[in-house]
Amino acid sequence: MNALQANQKLTVQEYLKFEMDSGTKHEYVAGSLYAMGGGRNVHQRIATNATVALADQLRGQKCRAYNSDTKIRIRLPGQVRFYYPDASVICRENSQQDTFQDEPVLVVEVLSDSTRRIDLSEKKDAYLSIPSLFLYLVCETDACNVTAWRRTDDGFVQESWQQLESCIPIPELGIQLALAELYEGVDWTG
Repeated sequence: MNALQANQKLTVQEYLKFEMDSGTKHEYVAGSLYAMGGGRNVHQRIATNATVALADQLRGQKCRAYNSDTKIRIRLPGQVRFYYPDASVICRENSQQDTFQDEPVLVVEVLSDSTRRIDLSEKKDAYLSIPSLFLYLVCETDACNVTAWRRTDDGFVQESWQQLESCIPIPELGIQLALAELYEGVDWTG
């Protein structure tokens, strides 16, 4: 399959094959593909900082941090989706031969103007449906501001942090994520 025709729906197997051969990453929603655009440097810096900070703290543990090249499969009633979060943590990994993960425990999305609406609605709702997920973090790029949805016995609750001196507690993994590390090297002055 060299080129996709407009409105062509793909099966999951066709998508996974196409994605392996494609030079562009695509998210998959119920048979439809959506090309991933490149983000601003500030977006990439925050995403990389998140992955590195999580990976450093998880070194030697069962759980591992993954970067934005790892897609997450989400099985919803009547449809399957694949999203590429900016960072994720997986404690129960799929086979190393797979090209995706099924059971993230933590997902990080860095907001941009073009992804804000989807990240805060469609993707958030899909991620929160994953039984293994206990924390969804959304990071702003234009200010120090992280919003989280954390699983509790009563469902997900929303939390937020706006100070560089703050740390996001992640007791489920025995770590915390410092906003100073997350936003290291980000300059909001111009």
